[in-house]
This record gives sequence, structure tokens and C-alpha cells, in this order.
Amino acid sequence: MLTSNKKKRAIKEFSIGDKDTGSVPVQVALLTKRIDELTSHLKKNPKDNHSRRGLLMMVGRRRRLLSYFEKHDEKGYKKLVKKLNLKK
Repeated sequence: MLTSNKKKRAIKEFSIGDKDTGSVPVQVALLTKRIDELTSHLKKNPKDNHSRRGLLMMVGRRRRLLSYFEKHDEKGYKKLVKKLNLKK
């Protein structure tokens, strides 16, 4: 589970402004952190199909957000993908 300290650090690192908590880069960063944690959980618990479904839904949401961000801000998209070490 994503702790509040990890969440605050991710928001601070990827936010655009001071009170920004919901911009696309912040949402993608938080989803990526949650996906990483859930992936490690599923490596230990391969039969946990409910969590696997949740993981697939998060991956789909992140993919849609990245697609939107690529259309609206290509430079920001490339910087975000590089910073999060995502491949496309």
C-alpha cells in the first residue's frame, strides 16, 4: 500500500504548482508507484486474481492518461516518461 509519505513525495516531485495534486503528471506518478507495489505483491501471491484485475485496471488508466498527456503536451510527456522510466 502506498504510504502517505511516499504519496506526498511523489506529489511534490511531479506537481506543476504549489497546490497541484491532480494534474496528469501527478496522477501518472501515483499510479506508477501503486502499480510497482502491486506488481511485487503479485510476484509473492500469484493466485491473487482480484488484485491482478485491479492492477490491469490501473495500467489501463495510466495508459489513457499518458495518451491524453502526449496529445496535449508532448515535451512534458517525454520528460515524464523518462523520469518515471516508462517505455512506450
